[in-house]
Amino acid sequence: MRVVIAEDHVLLAGGLELLLTAKGFEVAAIAGDAPAFLAAVAEHRPDVTIVDVRLPPGFRDEGVRAAIEARRLHPGLPVLVLSQYVERQYAGELVSDGRGGVGYLLKDRVGRVSEFVDALRRVAAGGTVMDPEVIAQLLTRPAHDPIAALTPREREVLALMAEGKDNATLAARLVITDNAVHKHIGNIFTKLGLSPADSGHRRVLAVLTYLSRQ
Repeated sequence: MRVVIAEDHVLLAGGLELLLTAKGFEVAAIAGDAPAFLAAVAEHRPDVTIVDVRLPPGFRDEGVRAAIEARRLHPGLPVLVLSQYVERQYAGELVSDGRGGVGYLLKDRVGRVSEFVDALRRVAAGGTVMDPEVIAQLLTRPAHDPIAALTPREREVLALMAEGKDNATLAARLVITDNAVHKHIGNIFTKLGLSPADSGHRRVLAVLTYLSRQ
């Protein structure tokens, strides 16, 4: 099973390579930044990838953005994200696209070798693995519940969006027109206070709001 790793910390990257090689994986490449990671994925077409959230040059969210871009370029690419912190928005975006295996673990889980390797194999097989701390933060409930403002039909649409369904699938599942789907989604965005300035992230933010109420 081929793996591509995006990790700029030399010791951690080397440790991951030794660990995975000992467990029967083939580490095809180790990338120190986002462009190198995307190039390695295109070259090696790995069975699964491991990505640090924060990569050079800014050490903010370059890694997880690269993971999302890699999944856009290679639909279904299995990605296991490692982070010292929970990047709530991007964790939700990875989960909500509904394509291929995905995992989000805090870095201290790597020390639990058997659990980490099992998680990686599950992601490679198309499964979803979420760190308990990530789940806890995704499900944090604010006092105000904007979901209460949605109509039953709008809630149905949002529930299917949370399953990663596209607009065509929504229309077929609910037996409504594409225009009706667009209208319902627009109403959802408005009622959840998601302005057009949020651009393509509005769908993800709407899904995160829904998941926090389940």
